[in-house]
Amino acid sequence: MFLAHGIGGRQDLPIPFSAAMAGAIIALLVSFAALGTLWTEPRLGGDLRYARPLSALVQGVVSGPAWRWFWRVAGLLAAAYFLVGLLFGPDRAANPTAGVVYVLFWVGLIPLSLLFGPVWRALNPLRTLHRLACRALGRDPRAGLRPLPERLGYWPAVAGLFAFVWLELVAPERATLPVIGAWLAVYAVAMLAGAVVFGSGWFDKGDAFEVYSALIGRLAPVGRRPDGTLTWRNSLDGMAGLEPAPGLATLVVVLLGSTMYDSLSNAPFWVRFVQESGAPPVVTGTAGLVVVIGLVLAAYLGATALASRWGGVERGTTAGELAHSIVPIAVGYLIAHYFTLLLLEGQRTISLLSDPLVTGADWLGTAGWKVSAAGTSPAGIAMLQVTVIVVGHVIGTVLAHDRALALFPRRTAVMGQIPLLVLMVAYTVAGLLLLFAA
Repeated sequence: MFLAHGIGGRQDLPIPFSAAMAGAIIALLVSFAALGTLWTEPRLGGDLRYARPLSALVQGVVSGPAWRWFWRVAGLLAAAYFLVGLLFGPDRAANPTAGVVYVLFWVGLIPLSLLFGPVWRALNPLRTLHRLACRALGRDPRAGLRPLPERLGYWPAVAGLFAFVWLELVAPERATLPVIGAWLAVYAVAMLAGAVVFGSGWFDKGDAFEVYSALIGRLAPVGRRPDGTLTWRNSLDGMAGLEPAPGLATLVVVLLGSTMYDSLSNAPFWVRFVQESGAPPVVTGTAGLVVVIGLVLAAYLGATALASRWGGVERGTTAGELAHSIVPIAVGYLIAHYFTLLLLEGQRTISLLSDPLVTGADWLGTAGWKVSAAGTSPAGIAMLQVTVIVVGHVIGTVLAHDRALALFPRRTAVMGQIPLLVLMVAYTVAGLLLLFAA
């Protein structure tokens, strides 16, 4: 469907791929040794009471109800404009619908959330529709028919995220309007039904896209105190403040594993296997997606279980407590994998958005845009891919180390982290091999 994934391969690296791999592993080992020697007390995840607040002018603008309603209305208008192409445009390649869903929305949320935090919570048209319906009925949007069970945790978001990545990577005719429209309709009904039953709190952990944006937004340089004050913060504090909940570990693994499968599905050996297997592509694709996610999850659960044993703590808590350390790894891999897709196909989609009915119109004034590489080169992209993967793993190592110091007794803290280090190395090697498999 989109060809921009393939720009930047191992042959484009200015150094041998084996040297890049060795350098990535050495970076992790050195980081682990340095942390074990110099970082001996938990430091992350503190509150923001003493963090430097944003300027009073900014606070006054972005903390008021008018600002919140501005973004809610913007989200509704953007959704309405999107529906023009989805419902009334022709089912052709020139229709921007597929690009909006798979590129501008899914991939575009990554840089927006990294910079500004959980942006989809402010824009989500389904949350706004629920709020407007509750206001019309004189109901509190936070109050549903029953309380949201704590044991439900992130499991609805896990199901929603898996359903979306299956749509993106496996579903037959996934770029066609009927398939996209049917999926979005079912998803919208499910989300609104959950909000009716459980109240608006359902979106916080039940809406896969809000959760996706919020997870990435934990790394944003801006945070909010409990009293609503916006402050500058250490991004590591933001991620370390993510509290464990049912399904969180599986959620971040689905995010990481699905992106790894996307790389696998473009590798020549996998393409040959699918062609020669004789099974329908949807069957082999679904099986491959489940197997890759399952392997990533098994590696994570095995490493955290061994870390619990070596660290001398209760086995059932470690997987959830350390799940936040996988998020920057997943983010690094998402950036590495989708950077060129957003850069190139994103420009094309913005151009097509000016003519959602494919009639030759230029509603937004972007129809004449030409796709530009913006000064990038295959060698530069290949180095960027390696760099963001390594940086993501190093940040994950820091987060895991800090949490391990809080979880494990001091005498076993370093020993308990060894399985986690092995896991990080394994994820790094697998990620680089899959990313540069072509």
